[in-house]
Amino acid sequence: MQTNTFPPNDQSDNTTGCCARFNPQGWDNQHLHFEDKKFVRATTRSAMHVPWNMGSVFTRVQDHIEDANAVALEDEIVLSRDTSPWEAEHFFAVDKDVPGEEMTTLSGDFITRVFEGPYRKAKDHEHDMQVAATAMGKTAKTVYFFYTTCPKCAKAYGKNYMVGVAEV
Repeated sequence: MQTNTFPPNDQSDNTTGCCARFNPQGWDNQHLHFEDKKFVRATTRSAMHVPWNMGSVFTRVQDHIEDANAVALEDEIVLSRDTSPWEAEHFFAVDKDVPGEEMTTLSGDFITRVFEGPYRKAKDHEHDMQVAATAMGKTAKTVYFFYTTCPKCAKAYGKNYMVGVAEV
């Protein structure tokens, strides 16, 4: 197991001009280990778990990441989780500090599971991540999701993959 890396995420198959088609191969049932892996942390507002300002927040953060030349080319991943029905937090993997953004790190062991289906099933998938951790004799401390495509691209590709990433 390598430290501070995600499974490969090929960005070359992009017929929408927005999100690349996600290939789930190599993502399911993986064990990840992070040691002070750098992320930009940002929050978005929600109304009963439906995001309100995600587009503007993601655009701002992505612009700052690109301006700082901090794009994690091998790990261009955003981990997200709802902290309440009114707020979500997002962790953008980066290679170095990004001025104007809140920096944080993640350390520990993580497991992954790939899910396919509507975003509204994320709560069920979070439970599935808890069950998977328990089956391994571990406890899922925090569960994040890597939403592999936006809703428009998921519709265009005919698949809506989400990757659960649980700290164990």
